[in-house]
Amino acid sequence: MIVFPAIDLKAGQVVRLAEGDMARATVYADDPAAQAERFAAAGADWLHVVDLDGAFAGESVNGEAVRGIGETFSGKIQLGGGIRSRASIERWFRLGIDRAVIGTAALTDPELVHSAARDFPGRIVVAVDARDGMVATQGWADVSDVPVIDLARRFEDAGVAALLFTDVGRDGLLKGVNVDATAALASAQSLPVIASGGVAGIEDIRALKASAGIEGVITGRAIYDGRLDLAEAIRVAG
Repeated sequence: MIVFPAIDLKAGQVVRLAEGDMARATVYADDPAAQAERFAAAGADWLHVVDLDGAFAGESVNGEAVRGIGETFSGKIQLGGGIRSRASIERWFRLGIDRAVIGTAALTDPELVHSAARDFPGRIVVAVDARDGMVATQGWADVSDVPVIDLARRFEDAGVAALLFTDVGRDGLLKGVNVDATAALASAQSLPVIASGGVAGIEDIRALKASAGIEGVITGRAIYDGRLDLAEAIRVAG
């Protein structure tokens, strides 16, 4: 299982939000590239980077910070936030991003996912973000009437690399990852699932590791607050 340490970008800084609320941001670092170096030193092979401003704007906002991370980090990078067009996907891939995470556009423009997954096999991840079991969009500011499992099943045969499942109500709150909901999504369809939201400590890593169909886990605040040692998490997950 892959551990993806998270670098969430807001105005060029590394932050973590509570429940996806931009007004509830905690700043952890001013230098995203240096943070990426620290994660690499702990043994991380992957990073999960989110352009939070881009998620709300619908286009890249923290591009320079992302480029700096890419120039520093020798592993692979999974990027999300405001990726809602073919041009955006291709631009990030040209800049060396390994996986593009598509969230809002997976609901509003499913053909974008299908065509990108066909042309870039294994490099498209669909974000399935949930509030009370329904898909949240527009940087989690809106909630649709589409159940999470319904959206996931639409892309089973599209060739996407994985589903990224976030329980928005737990994100950034250190309440513990929603293992039951994540495992239920993994068992309800055939795509591997990446868990996100609420990781509080090493027991969450162990619980996810023991669940079938879970490819990885994204964790941010627990690392930044010192509740989770990244090197230990990588060892347990592996």
